[in-house]
Amino acid sequence: MPISATDSITLAFEHTKRQLFKPFRFGQWVRLAFVGLLAGELGSGGNFNPSRTNQAASLPQLGEIYHKIDPAILASLITVLVITGIVLMVVMAYISSVMRFILFDSVLTSESHIRAGWSRRQENGWKYFVWQLGLLLATFAGALVLVGGPAAFAFGMGWFQPPRAHLVQLVLTGVVVFILFVGFVIGLALVHVFTKDFIVPQMAFEGISALEAWRRLWPMIQAEAKGYAAYIGMKIVLTIVVGIAIGVVTLILALILALPVIGAVAAALIAGKSAGLTWNLLTISAAVAAGCILFVIFLFLVSLISVPAIVFFPAYSIYFFAARYQPLSLALYSSASQSAVPQGASPPLTPPPYPAM
Repeated sequence: MPISATDSITLAFEHTKRQLFKPFRFGQWVRLAFVGLLAGELGSGGNFNPSRTNQAASLPQLGEIYHKIDPAILASLITVLVITGIVLMVVMAYISSVMRFILFDSVLTSESHIRAGWSRRQENGWKYFVWQLGLLLATFAGALVLVGGPAAFAFGMGWFQPPRAHLVQLVLTGVVVFILFVGFVIGLALVHVFTKDFIVPQMAFEGISALEAWRRLWPMIQAEAKGYAAYIGMKIVLTIVVGIAIGVVTLILALILALPVIGAVAAALIAGKSAGLTWNLLTISAAVAAGCILFVIFLFLVSLISVPAIVFFPAYSIYFFAARYQPLSLALYSSASQSAVPQGASPPLTPPPYPAM
């Protein structure tokens, strides 16, 4: 029998200890934090938002600022920010796609080499990037049909004129749409997890597209539905537990950093006011840039804290899927296959049996 979802936890835990602490290498820790952050592996268990504490006090000042700014300048600033945000999102999606494979290699080989991995994984990253864009478009289209279709039907039936006269129909339709939408979101989450955990290894070893990898994975899921369901169940539990732990640590970190950050911001505001600076396009842009830099620094610090989770969860999927996918099993367990996976050595373990492909 292949390794179960429960047994994979122990193997992943031992792999994480071996990679991070035997021996401890600070340089590798930092590289893994960087790769995990860009790959989107960083887990977040809290919604701490330090800006909420002074939100009420800052609203009047923001209103005064908006009134003093030329509407044309404000519109230009918003346009530039929107366009820049879209471009940045696309660029970051591509970087994340490549980093997903670099993270996979880093965990599989217990060695993290960002520069070499970036050069080697461009083609895989591009295919994964195209898949992500296609999935995003399909998500928008599905949500539009799921929500817009019933809304258009209700409007065509005249249920909104007046709504009270058709309250039962609207409530029942809303309940059905809500249930379908929840199922839609759960389905998307499963597609994301399966793609990240089981499609990426196939793309990494065979250079195939995500669609082709899904065509191969689906029969494997059908043949072992209980095993994959157990994997998802265990991963949900682990994600909740780890998310809570990381959320608590993140909150503590945010509280520790809050005082010096608030002090620095207050000093900058006082210095700017003394120098006669006012809120204009330049100062607002500088404030936004400074805020973004602080936010990125905070995310990286959280990523440093989360390195054990960044290694553990990919290792968990690797050990589970290795028992079901021969190329990954050979690369993970067989010392004779070290040349098949560059930049690292495979753990000296015995490979489990895997189903015939």
